[in-house]
Amino acid sequence: MRKKIFRTATLAVIMAAMSSQYAMGQQSQENPDWMKELSERIQLNGYAQAGYSWQDSNDKQTNDFNLKRTLLWAKARITDRWSFLFMHDFSSVVQEFYTDYRITKDKSITIRLGQFKNSYSLENPLSPTQLELIDVCSQSVTYLSGCGSDPLHGVNYGRDLGLMVYGSLFKDHFYYELGVMNGQGINKRDGNNKKDLIARLDVRPVKGLRIVASGQKGTGHAIGTAAWNPEIKEGDDYTRDRLSIGAEYKTGAYAPGQYKEARPISLRGEYLAGKDGKVKSRGAYLTACVPMTEGVDVIASADFFDRNIDMEFDQTQATLGLQYWFYKKCRLQLQYTRTWSQFQKDYNMLQAQVQVAF
Repeated sequence: MRKKIFRTATLAVIMAAMSSQYAMGQQSQENPDWMKELSERIQLNGYAQAGYSWQDSNDKQTNDFNLKRTLLWAKARITDRWSFLFMHDFSSVVQEFYTDYRITKDKSITIRLGQFKNSYSLENPLSPTQLELIDVCSQSVTYLSGCGSDPLHGVNYGRDLGLMVYGSLFKDHFYYELGVMNGQGINKRDGNNKKDLIARLDVRPVKGLRIVASGQKGTGHAIGTAAWNPEIKEGDDYTRDRLSIGAEYKTGAYAPGQYKEARPISLRGEYLAGKDGKVKSRGAYLTACVPMTEGVDVIASADFFDRNIDMEFDQTQATLGLQYWFYKKCRLQLQYTRTWSQFQKDYNMLQAQVQVAF
């Protein structure tokens, strides 16, 4: 099934690029240059993240080598306003497939249709190649955005099927997203007839500073059960609402061509809250990245999440680590995490990871 989807999407990209060439008359019929046209209109990117982890959870020590992500995506520029993207994780499932069409001459209104990352939270829309932690997102973002750890919703990598309108206004000082999504996650039909509304506003008052607010109003369809939410049974429809507000500050823009010389200091924090049925949850995190010298960064993060504020289901994590950029978008990471939990024994985790991207 995955191979069939991949072949179909790839064929669609190639046919779209070729038909665009014919319509625009950029190559003569007597001497068409298909390879040049494809290379100009289709951009390939990818990355892989693999590593090693050790932890002593529940009085048991475990360790393993792991391959977390192996992604490849192709973006086709059909016209100056119309594009298509297909992304597949070869260690998992098809992640994204969507088409964008820019309605206005400027960047103020673009429509996106397909499967893509939802707009909730500051961290979820970011690429794992940009985030500092090996575990990528904080506990609260992972749970509330649908990235994972929510047995009611399942692991959906923070993505869903739907329609979104987005754009930048006032010389890029305001960025917005407004989406209508199934609410069931990736590669799935909707479990009910109710759609989720997700909105995001990104305000950039001064250079380097972003203030982001996002929210979701929806109805979930449970695919499992959770110990901290015993009233919701498998197959039930339930309220699934979310909100967040956060900020990020960077001392400068990241320059891929100067991966050792031009890395900024960054500080990112966010408060998040959710409601599943009658159960309310909340969390917050603060992550800092400080460049030292010769491609080495120090990473520090504090992370709190309470799955049910009326029960003892909160957990706090502290992470300290280093990362070394040895090439553009390529790095080595080493991190230690201490977890204090009210629903299981406290534990330690040590992780190492290599990232290769192009």
